[in-house]
Amino acid sequence: MRDQSAVLLDWYDVHARDMPWRVPPAARKAGVLPDPYAVWLSEVMLQQTTVAAVRDYHRKFMALWPTVATLAAADDADVMAAWAGLGYYARARNLLKCARAVVADHGGAFPDTYDVLLTLPGIGPYTAAAIAAIAFDRPETVVDGNVERVMARLHDVHAPLPAAKAELTALARALTPMARAGDYAQAVMDLGATICSPRSPACGICPWRDPCKARVAGTATELPRKTPKKKTPTRFGIAYVARRDDGAWLLETRPQSGLLGGMLGWPGSDWSDDPDPAPPMTADWAALDAEARHTFTHFHLRLKIMTAKVATDASPDRGQFMPLSPAALPTVMRKVYDMVAVTLRHD
Repeated sequence: MRDQSAVLLDWYDVHARDMPWRVPPAARKAGVLPDPYAVWLSEVMLQQTTVAAVRDYHRKFMALWPTVATLAAADDADVMAAWAGLGYYARARNLLKCARAVVADHGGAFPDTYDVLLTLPGIGPYTAAAIAAIAFDRPETVVDGNVERVMARLHDVHAPLPAAKAELTALARALTPMARAGDYAQAVMDLGATICSPRSPACGICPWRDPCKARVAGTATELPRKTPKKKTPTRFGIAYVARRDDGAWLLETRPQSGLLGGMLGWPGSDWSDDPDPAPPMTADWAALDAEARHTFTHFHLRLKIMTAKVATDASPDRGQFMPLSPAALPTVMRKVYDMVAVTLRHD
């Protein structure tokens, strides 16, 4: 009987998804190597983000900064603005730190081993394994949510995540081949994304249909099991949106640490159960008859929106007036802008 990894690679050779950062299997067999920079960029962007959302951002970044050296030399504000809307903004800050470390400490070339990759800013165990395997064909085991699901079903593992992560990783490691490790890592992820999907796995056309224990047991749709999450709390805040007579908007750069660090946004209160109003300047503030709502990883946010029109010589206590490009705002701040813009159109 053929090795399971070989069976999956045969399937991948025909069904590999087309990705901007990926070298197709036929081209890779012909000696075309992936760009480690493009692979690293994709892996950072894909953290907690879908492939569909990442495609255009990856193309944009590669057009603006085609090498790690050009990214390392980029202005922080330009990179943060280009990242706006992709979320999890600590990734953008770490992106710059990592690019600069690669240039300063590694001569502008990404390290090709897991252990050295792990020393770079913003690169954890998963990302290090993914880059080592996909970019350099190192036989590292790459385990994301898709791979956990495939392994749980293939071996009919009923222990819930996240406690089962170590067991599922060990099972994945046992199947990782020494040859074509990069293609294999992508093949397992593609299998989970396209066939071994969360709700309706297409078991009839799966290349691992025969050895799949969950298919035989009829438990595939129940797996992987997950420990129930705690209820997500809700926090409240205030966003102050001031516009001068000359059309400039009052904006501030958020602190480098914390949520939306280093991003442009509206001056506002803290985000808590009882936010401190603390407006950024004295003005005739009026509450908008609507609130902006946004969900972060660990909490829901509800923002009360206060607006004011001020004179051209107005002097704020916080932030500065500047022209506004809404596309440079992170998603929650863009939601506030969109709601204010509707009001302005009706004025």
